Amino acid sequence: MQLVLDPEQQQLRDSVRALLADHAGSARVREVVDGEQTWDRRLWRRLAAEQELTGLAVPAEHGGSGAGQVERSVLLEELGRSVAPVPFLASGVFATDVLLALDEPDPALLAALTAGEQVAAVVVADDTGRWGSSAQQVRATREESGWQLTGSAAPVLSGDAADVVLVYAATAEGAGWFAVSASDLGCTRLRTLDPTRGMARLDFRASPAQALHTADPAAVLAAARDRAAVAVSAEQVGVMDRMLEMTVDYARLRVQFGRPIGSYQAVKHACADMHSACEQARAVLRYAAWTADHDPDRLPEAAALSRTCTAAEAFRTAATGLQLHGGIGYTWEHDAHLFYKRAKTCELLLGSGADAAVGQPS
Repeated sequence: MQLVLDPEQQQLRDSVRALLADHAGSARVREVVDGEQTWDRRLWRRLAAEQELTGLAVPAEHGGSGAGQVERSVLLEELGRSVAPVPFLASGVFATDVLLALDEPDPALLAALTAGEQVAAVVVADDTGRWGSSAQQVRATREESGWQLTGSAAPVLSGDAADVVLVYAATAEGAGWFAVSASDLGCTRLRTLDPTRGMARLDFRASPAQALHTADPAAVLAAARDRAAVAVSAEQVGVMDRMLEMTVDYARLRVQFGRPIGSYQAVKHACADMHSACEQARAVLRYAAWTADHDPDRLPEAAALSRTCTAAEAFRTAATGLQLHGGIGYTWEHDAHLFYKRAKTCELLLGSGADAAVGQPS
C-alpha cells in the first residue's frame, strides 16, 4: 500500500495546481458563475486538449492516458482546491466509469469523452438522492423504432452541460443502461446552493435511446458508484486543504486586541482540528484510490470508508474555517462561502456518509 505520492504524481499535482492558478483563480471562477454559463468551456478545453487530463484514468487502448485512480484523485483534489467550474466529476468520472464497466464500451462515445469533445451526465432511476438526481419515474420501453425513455430527473449533475446522458432506467425485463442525446430531451437549468456546480432538470419525452449492452447492469452501477465515491472524496479533500490554508493565513494576519487571532488558544485548537481532519481524510483517500488500482475486490469497503471519513468531516472543516474568518467569511466578496457550499454539495451528492457506514450504496 502506498499512502504517499511518488515523484511523478507530485509533478502531476504541481502542474495541475499551476494550471488552475493561472486559469481558474478566484476572479475567473466568479466571472463564470456570475455569467450566463455554469461551467468554464475555456478551462475545459485546456484540461482536455492541452493537458489531456479528461482521460487520465482511461486505458491507453481507449485513447486515454492509462494512469490510475490515484492520479485521477490527485487531479480531483486540485479541482476541489480551486472549486473549478468544469463538468469533470460528471463526465470524466461518473459517465466514463460507467462506460468502462460495460461488457462492450461504446468506443466512439468513450473516445469523445476521453478527448473532452463531448460531455456526459448520468441519471440513475430508483436511486433517490444518489448521483445528484432523483429519477424514479424514468422508464425505458421498446417500440418498433427502438428504445424510448419517458420521465424526468432532477437535479442532474452537469445536466445543463451534457451532450449525452447515460441513464440507468427500469424496463419490463429489469433495469438497463441507455444513452440519450441531449438534443432529444428537455433541459431546465436549476438554481442551486453551489454556484460553481451546474445542476439541471432533464425531461425525457419519448426520447430515442441507445441500449448499452452488458450482462449485469446492476454490477456496472455498483462498480461505477464505488469509484465515484473515491472521486468525490478526493474533491472534498481538496476543499478541506484549501479552506485550512485560507484560514491559517487569515489567522496570522487578522489582528484583534493588539495581537493576531492565531495566537489565541481557541483559534489554534480549531485550526489544529482542521489540520487533523484533513490529514486523516487524505490518508483514507490515498488508501481507497490505491485499492481501486491494486485490490479492486476490496474497493467497496475502501470506498465506503473514504465516504464515511470525508462526507461530513469536509463540511465540518469548511464550516469551522468560515466561522474563524469572522464576518468577512460570510460576505459574497470573500471566497470562503464557495468552499463551504462545495463541501455541502459534495456531502450530499452520493448520499450521506452514514449511508456508507451501514453498508448502503454510497
